[in-house]
Formats: sequence, C-alpha cells, structure tokens
Amino acid sequence: MTDPLGFWSIAEHDPGRVAVVEALGRQTTFGELAELTNRCTRGLRALGLGTGDGVVTVLPNGLEQVALLLAAYQGGMYATAVNWHLAAPEIAYIVDDSDARVLVSHERFAAEAAGVAERTNVPYRFSVGAVEGFRPLEELTAGQPADRPENLSTGGTMTYTSGTTGRPKGVRRPLRDRHPDESAPLSALLLALFGVKPHEDNVHLCVAPMYHAAGGLWVTMSLHFGHTVVLMDRWDAAGMLELVERHRVTQTHMVPTMFHRLLQLPEDVQRRHDLSSLRHVIHAAAPCPTETKRKMLDWLGDCVWEYYGATEGGGTLASPEDWRRFPGTVGRAWPETEVIVVDSEGQELPPGRSGTVYMKMPERLRFRYHKDEDKTADAHLGEFFTVGDVGYFNEEGYLFLNDRARDVIIVGGVNIYPAEIEGSMQQCPLVGDVAVFGIPDEDLGERIKAVVEPAAGVEPSEETRQAILDFLGGRLAKQRRPHSLDFAEQLPRDPSGKLYKRRLRDPYWEGHTRRI
Repeated sequence: MTDPLGFWSIAEHDPGRVAVVEALGRQTTFGELAELTNRCTRGLRALGLGTGDGVVTVLPNGLEQVALLLAAYQGGMYATAVNWHLAAPEIAYIVDDSDARVLVSHERFAAEAAGVAERTNVPYRFSVGAVEGFRPLEELTAGQPADRPENLSTGGTMTYTSGTTGRPKGVRRPLRDRHPDESAPLSALLLALFGVKPHEDNVHLCVAPMYHAAGGLWVTMSLHFGHTVVLMDRWDAAGMLELVERHRVTQTHMVPTMFHRLLQLPEDVQRRHDLSSLRHVIHAAAPCPTETKRKMLDWLGDCVWEYYGATEGGGTLASPEDWRRFPGTVGRAWPETEVIVVDSEGQELPPGRSGTVYMKMPERLRFRYHKDEDKTADAHLGEFFTVGDVGYFNEEGYLFLNDRARDVIIVGGVNIYPAEIEGSMQQCPLVGDVAVFGIPDEDLGERIKAVVEPAAGVEPSEETRQAILDFLGGRLAKQRRPHSLDFAEQLPRDPSGKLYKRRLRDPYWEGHTRRI
C-alpha cells in the first residue's frame, strides 16, 4: 500500500483494515477504532479537559485502553496507564500526583478502584463494567459525534516508574505545539530502526500489560504503521506460541524472563506451532543471559533484536548480526542519541572499564520527573541522564551491561553482579526462576543470597539445593557463587516479567545500613 503514514490516515484510507484483536477474539477495524477514539476525545473535552490535563486508566489490555491512549494523544492531554497490581493507596498516590481529572477503571479491579475513589478527589470516574461510585464508560462517549474534533494538539503519556527505591516517579515530557497527525508518525520511527516496515502484512502481538511504557508504546507505534495489534490479556508461554501461529504474528516485544519461560516448555510444545511468520522478536528491560539469547536465536533464527532504554529514554540497539559478533552486547547508540560510561567523578571511562551508563536524548524528547526537581537533577549529568545501570563499552563501541547499581553486591570490596549469577543459574533445568542479591555480613560486608523458584515438577530439598550449586561449579568462579540458597514457591514478578527484588532483599537489611 502507499497510504500516508499514521493511524488517522490509515483509518481514512483503509477503514476496514483490522486494527485490534482482543483476547476473546473481538476484532475492531481502524475505522471503528478511530470513531471510538474521536468520541472519547470529545467526551473528555465536554468534561472541560484540555491541553496538559491528565487521564489515568486502570485497565487490562483491551480496546478501551487503546482508544483512551489515542484519545488523550490527539486531545493534547497526558495519559497515565497504571499498574493494576498496585494497592488502592499506591494507585491513589499516582492519581493525585499526576493531577488527573479523569480516572477510568475496570470491574476486574473494582475493589481497588473503590478504595482509590475514597482517597482522592479526582472529579470524574468512569468504569468498564460495574464499579461502585463510577459511571459507565459509555456515558463518556454517549451522544458524541464520531468525526474528528477541531483544534487538536499533540498530547503524550506520563508513565510512572516502578518505585523500586521509593515512591514512583512520573516521567513527563513537554507537549509539542503541533497537530497529532504530524507528530504521530514520528512516534513510530523507532520501529524503523529494527527494519520494521509500514503497511505490510505485519501483525504485532502485545504480550505485556499496556501500563508498561514499552507495552503501550509498541501498540500505538504499530497502529501508526498500519499493523494489526493482537492483545494478550495475560501472558503465558504456550498461549503465546498458539497466537503467533493463529494470527501469523510478525513482531512482538518481550523481556528475557519470557524467553526463559518459552525455553522451559517441553520440546514437543515448542515445535508444535508454526512460528515462521516472525520477523522481529524485540526484547529489552533487563540484561539477557548470553546462553538464553543464543538458544532463542538458534530456535527462531535471526529475528531476535535487542535494545537498551528506559521509561526516561534511550538508548542502544543490537541487531542479530551485532549480537552474534559480540555476544552479550546491547548494541550501539540510536540515531540522534548519545551514550557514555562514567566513573564516580563523572569522567568518561575508556573501553573495557565499567561505570555508570548515561544517555542523552534529543532536546524535544527530554524528560523531567513530575514535581520532583531534586530527583530530576540527581539523574542528570549535564544533558545526560542515568537510571543507575552499570556497563562498559568494548573497543568497537558496543555497550555491555553489568547490572543496576543498586543491585551490585560488594563482597570484601569486590563488585559482584547478580545478573551474571542469575543468568548462569537460569540455565539449570532444576531452576524455574531465580533472584540473587546481597545480604549483610559483619566480616565481608555482604554475602550472596540466591532465592530459587524450582522448575515445574522439582521439589525443593537439600539434594536439589546442592545439585543447583554443583551446576554452577564449572560456570562461575567460586567468589561469584551464592553463599546460601533458599527456595520460594513463586518469585514476586509482575506480568511483564519485572522482578520486585526489593521485596526479597529488604527483610534481611532491617536494622542494617545498605550502601546505594
């Protein structure tokens, strides 16, 4: 096709193209989604919302979430999609901190939504399904025309960081004074860096909750490229493979934990489905163990791409060819960005030496932490910012990550990177999942603790513990092996695979001071 790029142009020129496929199979075309989005924008305006106002959603992956994101974007508003695993006080904090004027929740989260309503003064509350104290979302759009409103301007998202080291922070970028039809294609250009093309028979599978920055971003980018988007309600490994085959999925965005789950499937399940449609399996969010990445490339072929970035921005990109040349790399800087590695004094380090990774985005994409200039300043070194990752460049300028600075374990003055230990332990067939962190020790400062979620069918026992430790014998130097290993029925991860390591680590540090 030769239609202009952008969701709205596609909706006009090819309204019958399927835009969204939901978990239960409901399909919505570009034309239908555009009409719903227009009604949402008009409904928000009828409430008095305008440029810079906030809309908060607590919704599962579904049509309503997509439409509200697009509606805020074309209406010049900020959209904040909230993690629906949070408790009512945590959600209420984000609603208040974001100055939201509209809150939209789902009946699946009715109890928490009611608790939020009690704690905030958000003026307007709507729900998908029945939630006490909330008006049906249909009332927002009822009677509103389906054509595009006038005087549109570009809005944006304000995503909140996970809050692993305190209150979550809203990542806010200034709104641009331009029509959303001019801005939308620019937001999709990240896809082009991976060689993804617009208007082909591409199908994007959204496997992560859209409250994650990447989840929502990749959905809207794909729609601006004219791709059909298939939404998973909750991720599971075998279900993903079935959807890839059924919908002839060409691209998806994943995290390394999902790779581990896929590789743990029985071989007959892995081979049962036709995955030949996949062109781009893109991953980020955490360091991927070298052995895991190699297994995925061997299984799926050279369609596995990697990038490094954060809610705050990015980043680097590694093609399959880059990674095969330099196993473990997260690549080189994107166009228009810069990446440096610095020491504790802020001086750039030469290749091969680890330090804090800082990134620089184009001025139009730079962020502030909402209502927190101190944290904004702390994250910056001149025009560069960091999210606390530690890494180094090789001689050819490819970046490698060690770990997050807050997760580094210092044993007798030696830096130990948990990600390396976790990557080795994840290759053990007895291990379903693992977290490694430091616990206090009077002599060494810290000792290495591993908490293992056993693989399916594996019973936690002293024999299992010893077998796992023996597995590491030829893979890790002695000083990097865990000093102790505990078992847990399930590690605290969210649906996208993010590990809440602090929940495991903090009890050990009660009454102790930890250096971070």
